[in-house]
Amino acid sequence: MIRNLGAQDFDTVYTVVNEAAVAFKGNIPEDCLKEPYMSREELKEEISSGVQFYGYSLDDVVVAVMGIQAVDNVTLIRHAYTLSKYQHHGIGAELLRHLLSLADKPRVLVGTWTGAAWAIKFYQNHGFKLQTRTQTNNLLHKYWRISERQVETSVVLQLPRGKQ
Repeated sequence: MIRNLGAQDFDTVYTVVNEAAVAFKGNIPEDCLKEPYMSREELKEEISSGVQFYGYSLDDVVVAVMGIQAVDNVTLIRHAYTLSKYQHHGIGAELLRHLLSLADKPRVLVGTWTGAAWAIKFYQNHGFKLQTRTQTNNLLHKYWRISERQVETSVVLQLPRGKQ
């Protein structure tokens, strides 16, 4: 059900990310929401920067994607998206558990929008701890390549040691 996604799956990752990102409408700042949510060029940049995507398939159809990226001494969980009609069925949890089993760095971090309360709760339910505003800013500047506007409107959660 879970497999490493390669170059042949690019269009699938692109489709899942952008279909699932409709959940952000009305929950993140308007100036941060665009169509498509992630362009093909942005996705190519993420992959070339080391984000490895994994997919969860049902009946040979990828219905969820999640990325993992090693940056210096941390593992980042990146771009977690489940197609709308498959949300709230435990698929994201299975993908997250799989990626955490692959994490080989002493720290695991995930960033998300401040307004994405469901995402924050999801990660907290899996042991991640919300970082302070100062910690979030420092971590986002150190490990992510995002705009200052996105830094201002995002949070970082960390999985405490021993929870992996």
